Amino acid sequence: MTTDHLRLGVFTRLLDETSPAQRYRNAGDLVVRAEQLGLHSAWVAQHHFHAAEGGLPSPAVLLGWIAAQTSRIRLATGIITLPLEQPLRVAEDLAVLDELSGGRVEPGFGTGGTPSSFLAFGKESADRRAIYAHALAEVLDAWGGGDLGTEENQLYPQAPTLSGRVWEATFSAAGAARIGAAGHGLMLSRSQPRPEGQPDLRIWEIQEEVVDAYLDALPGGVEPRIAASRSVFVADSEDVWRREADRGLRAVARAGGLWGLDPQGSVEELVRRSDTVVGTPERVVEELRRDTVLTHATDLLVQVHSVDPVHDLTLRSLELLATQVAPELGIALAEGASSVPAVGSAASQERALEEVTA
Repeated sequence: MTTDHLRLGVFTRLLDETSPAQRYRNAGDLVVRAEQLGLHSAWVAQHHFHAAEGGLPSPAVLLGWIAAQTSRIRLATGIITLPLEQPLRVAEDLAVLDELSGGRVEPGFGTGGTPSSFLAFGKESADRRAIYAHALAEVLDAWGGGDLGTEENQLYPQAPTLSGRVWEATFSAAGAARIGAAGHGLMLSRSQPRPEGQPDLRIWEIQEEVVDAYLDALPGGVEPRIAASRSVFVADSEDVWRREADRGLRAVARAGGLWGLDPQGSVEELVRRSDTVVGTPERVVEELRRDTVLTHATDLLVQVHSVDPVHDLTLRSLELLATQVAPELGIALAEGASSVPAVGSAASQERALEEVTA
């Protein structure tokens, strides 16, 4: 399989074990370093209320702050939970962000998943798909220059090109067909529920059907945009990745969740069942080459969740990915990437591990 066509992006759910302010500063550090290393895009996830699931209710605010620290990297939302938002305000906020960032916004939307969050906004989770469809249409109409209540009301600032950059997330082939028919970009998750009776399927085996449905529905002349999100943690040594994967994924197993991980399982089993790609650069290259969805994807989005290492290890993983993994996969990074010295090393990773385990 070929991967030299891929654009590389970094994704964060802002799950650092620290204060909210430090979570946001760490995300800023990550995106700045990603731009220095030549990555194409940076994606942030929105979550309301539940700090253990994600620490960012206001992605446009954070990305506005990050836009002031960067100049080239694309700034993306993965995702804004549109049913919980006032659609016109979302259209306005992203239009302002796009102006301030020099046209770097990649708007990603989805229906959301945490049922209890809907109640706080006076909505029912069961209605989220219908609410989403109506809200997305309102956002697109505003960006397209539609009348907003009266002829005198027009979006300011105008944002006629944002509609052509929309991404939508889905788990299903039916959802992918709808997204393709609209000509939008398809966002694939780093994890996905297994079909009944097939617990050992790999993530790409499940998502191939979704990709096919998207491509089949895409109108003629519209270039596909497929972003495959993957959990990837790269370390300098086997000892580091094993200890971090064991700590992070076993914590997920104890808490329960999507994969039904066995807290007593081996680290290899935890890694496989959670669709996590971990290891030294050589091991990560080998694993990503097996992922058949990357043949069709246009963007590979990497995140360290659910390993969730400390910040220094996250930055080191990104550096190893850009300097050692991407070249082996043939992925071209931006020209003129910075030669800023690496913030991590094998020794610094060991120190970070000592802090975690102390």
